[in-house]
Formats: sequence, C-alpha cells, structure tokens
Amino acid sequence: MIETYQYFSQLPLWELVAVIASLMYVTLAAKENIWCWPAALVSTIIYTVIFYDVYLWMDSLLQVYYLVMAIYGWYCWRQVNFQQQEKQQQGNQQIQSWPLLLHGKIILILTGVSLLVGWLMANYTPTDFPYLDSATTVFAVFSTYLVAKKVLENWLYWIAIDAVSIYLYLEKSLQPTAVLFVLYVFMAGYGYFQWAKKFKQPDVSADPSQVPS
Repeated sequence: MIETYQYFSQLPLWELVAVIASLMYVTLAAKENIWCWPAALVSTIIYTVIFYDVYLWMDSLLQVYYLVMAIYGWYCWRQVNFQQQEKQQQGNQQIQSWPLLLHGKIILILTGVSLLVGWLMANYTPTDFPYLDSATTVFAVFSTYLVAKKVLENWLYWIAIDAVSIYLYLEKSLQPTAVLFVLYVFMAGYGYFQWAKKFKQPDVSADPSQVPS
C-alpha cells in the first residue's frame, strides 16, 4: 500500500493531467455533455507525446486522429444543438443504433485492416506489440466516429478496446494510464446503459409519426 501511494504521488505531471482530462472526457460523453470534446483535446495532445516516447507509435498517431475528432465532435454536437434550439427543443443529437449485421461486417473489415497495418508496423518500424497496437488503433478510429455520431454501440467497442489496452500499458510501465483504462471499462459500461436508456425513450419533440407506438 505504501509503495502504491509513493508511486502515484510521484506521477509525471503531464501524465496525471492527461489521466484527469481523459476521465472528464468519458464522464461528460456518457452524460451527452458537449464539453467532453475540449477535455478530449487536452488529453490527446499530451498522450501524443507520451505514446511516441514509449514506441507505441500507432497509439501516438491515434491521438492525432482523436485531436481532429475532438474538433469534429464539438462541431457536430454544437450544430445539432443550435438547430434544436431554433425549433425550441431540448437536448442534443438523437442517439441512434446500428443493426447487428452491419456491425458484424464492419468488425470483419476492421480486423483485416488491423492485420495489414500490424504487418507493416512489425516489418518496417521499431514499434512494440505491432498487431495489438494496430488493432486497438484501427478499432478506436472507428469507435470515435461512432461517438461523434452518437451511435449507441460505440460503448461496446470501447469496452473491448480498453480491456486490450490495459495489457499494453502495463507492459510499457504506464501504470497510471493502465489504471485509467481499467476505469474506462467500467465507465464505458455505464455510458452504454445511460445511452441505451435514453435511446429507448420516445422523442416527444420529434414528428409524432416517427415515435414508436
């Protein structure tokens, strides 16, 4: 217990800031709060450097994508919010769900892309864990898009991605980040149930013909 306390009390400042910002992002996203995107922006900038330094280059490149998506996500949620305000409606972009068959096809495609990218990383870069690193990166790219579009199943993708990432970060001695991803698994589960509950609620402000009977 004393050793654990000493470790966390001596965390690198920037990694600690990244952990806190990341937790804020997931918490706010689960609550459909648009301020999740600025929090994501802060964490991605820091983690871009951290992952590059420990030879998780795909994860580092992923952070650059996250940065772009943080801006895109803010834009998407903000635009919809403006449109709804003009119609005197409350809330943000409507949560949607994609068919299981579509997700199955997407997973097959992303798996193939992951294997290809992993092979390239294994043969042409000094990166560690090229296949796992590539898989988490490829799937995270798609999952982040799902968050921006408010697709319910994004949280299920994140549970799997975060679970694999825990192993990667422990192997690279990034214990604070590994702990963060343990929390991510539980928070993703929370986010899924929160969004699922809202998804099942009829949108009384929408066109009555679109509300399920």
